Amino acid sequence: MKNTKKIFFAAVFLCLTLAVLVHAEEAKTEKNVPAVSQDKVAVAQVVPVRNTTLDNLQEAFNGEKNANARYLAFAKKADEEGYGKAASLFRAAARAEQIHFERHAALIEKMGGIPATRLEAPVVKRTMENLQAAFDGETYESTRMYPKFVKKAKADKNEDAMDSFEDAEKAEAVHAGLYKKAMDNLKAWKGKSGKFYVCGFCGNVTEKMNFKECPICGRSKKIYIEVR
Repeated sequence: MKNTKKIFFAAVFLCLTLAVLVHAEEAKTEKNVPAVSQDKVAVAQVVPVRNTTLDNLQEAFNGEKNANARYLAFAKKADEEGYGKAASLFRAAARAEQIHFERHAALIEKMGGIPATRLEAPVVKRTMENLQAAFDGETYESTRMYPKFVKKAKADKNEDAMDSFEDAEKAEAVHAGLYKKAMDNLKAWKGKSGKFYVCGFCGNVTEKMNFKECPICGRSKKIYIEVR
């Protein structure tokens, strides 16, 4: 009986000793692991995503693709309301935006990307409101979006993208001016369709072909496309 008690107490003592040793080893391991500060975690979560020229080309491609669809819808509404010349302007601008997005797409593919579009349903209102929306969009692109893209492409020494952005920037400013002209005297744009010419390389839009070379890209006026 005495031997049984001795064995029992020895076993209990051994278990307690092992438990103390295991606990000490775990505490030692935890002590050697460096703690991650909350500040470092927060910094990791707010690291900004760096836009590249390829990203900017994708954004421009998507914007021009949507503008093309929007202007065609605006042209249809202008025709319904009897503003034939305004409808012609919208169609000419739509053709210009097509030239822009095709040029951007070619560069995207050249850089190893795939042109991607998120087409949105055009919000079509009355012609005056549609002209205002078009003016606002062209003004944003020519004064904010494209200048930023040009700066980035220049920093990246990507001359093809820089040229594409610069031509689009200048063309969008011309489009904005034409939309403003239409808004200032919309009654004069009522009736028959008008005649506009679109540069097949840079998307410049004009009513008169009183030049030999495109004032934006310098190409021959022979590449201009007539749009009614």
